[in-house]
Amino acid sequence: MSQIATRKYLNPSKDSIELPGLVELQQNSYKHFLREGIAEVLDEISPIEDFTGKNYNLRFLDYVIEEPKISETVARDKKATYEAAIRLEVELTNKRTKQKKKQKIFLGDMPMMTSRGTFIINGVEKVVVSQLVRSPGVFFSKEKAGYFSAKVIPARGAWLEFNISSSGVITVKIDNRRKINLGTFLRAMGFATNQEIQKVLNVPGIKKSDIDFVEQTLSRDTTKTTDQALIEIYRKVRPGDLATLDNAKTVLEDLFFEPKRYDFSKVGRYKFNRTLGLDPDYGDQTLSQEDIILVIKKILESSYLDAPAQDIDHLANRRLKMVGELVQKAFRSGALRTERIVKERMTVADADTIAPVNLVNVRPITASVREFFNKSQLSQLMQQENLLSEVSHKRRLNALGPGGLTKERAGFEVR
Repeated sequence: MSQIATRKYLNPSKDSIELPGLVELQQNSYKHFLREGIAEVLDEISPIEDFTGKNYNLRFLDYVIEEPKISETVARDKKATYEAAIRLEVELTNKRTKQKKKQKIFLGDMPMMTSRGTFIINGVEKVVVSQLVRSPGVFFSKEKAGYFSAKVIPARGAWLEFNISSSGVITVKIDNRRKINLGTFLRAMGFATNQEIQKVLNVPGIKKSDIDFVEQTLSRDTTKTTDQALIEIYRKVRPGDLATLDNAKTVLEDLFFEPKRYDFSKVGRYKFNRTLGLDPDYGDQTLSQEDIILVIKKILESSYLDAPAQDIDHLANRRLKMVGELVQKAFRSGALRTERIVKERMTVADADTIAPVNLVNVRPITASVREFFNKSQLSQLMQQENLLSEVSHKRRLNALGPGGLTKERAGFEVR
């Protein structure tokens, strides 16, 4: 019968070296999602009102995540998912009668992370790999003509791209759609006359080159008033739709200045301020007119001075999306579909029998999260050849996946 070997200590201290938390970042990321990420998404869509805005108001209050129904071991043995139920307190207000109803509803089952930093989905242990993506912010690059261009990239919302053509005309692209003259874009934002635009884009102390970009741009602008500019932008952004002034104002507001539709994120705002040399606390998580003017002036200044360009593929311009942020994106996608269903049900609901539990359909949320864990390129079967392969898989970075690179678009510079 073999004897158990006794460990011998060659130094005076018998304390073993404590191992660092090798998957601590992943665990903290998912904890943040459960504690704050879910609340952020619910706050984005709450309160939900009916289409008229006159009848009902549904507000999400507080939520509780219960203990997992089964243990990790049982989940593996029974080919089940290691998950916990989310209960949400909801308040429905009838705006006409001022009557309020409060109920606790079931918001779905959320997969829980194990103590090893993994997930058990249908009895199979999976790892969500962190994604290396382009950071939100503003990026300046030099074009072939020697002039600068800029891309304003949010975490969520429409991209904004500024370019200077070889003839010196500045154009704007919204979400990579058709080009819009910068004069048209600024008029739609409220700078109605050429004098206002020239004044706001004046870069003091800079000697102009052979081409005055602002003057050249305004000479090619076909619009003369703010209303004309709004209609023109609406036709470019929503071709085929009926262009009315109210619709045009709403679309422009929603694209860049509405927090529910446009989110720079804290990282994006930090990078934006740092690139433009602004105070770190300047601005919020949407764009402002001042932000757009600063970007345009930076393009003009860089083009006049022939400044060095940014390397958009540099690692300083990339960031990590951890597991919590990736699952939060899937949760948000389902929550937005749930919001639409609630509005539709409010329209046809009977005022006498209407209740929160009858309005909220949680299936889109559950389906969206389940689809992420089952089908996403970033949710992978955990490698279990040995302990080292397991740990390295949990700490792996991936530049592919939704919002990342594709094999077709990954050029030599990125590789």
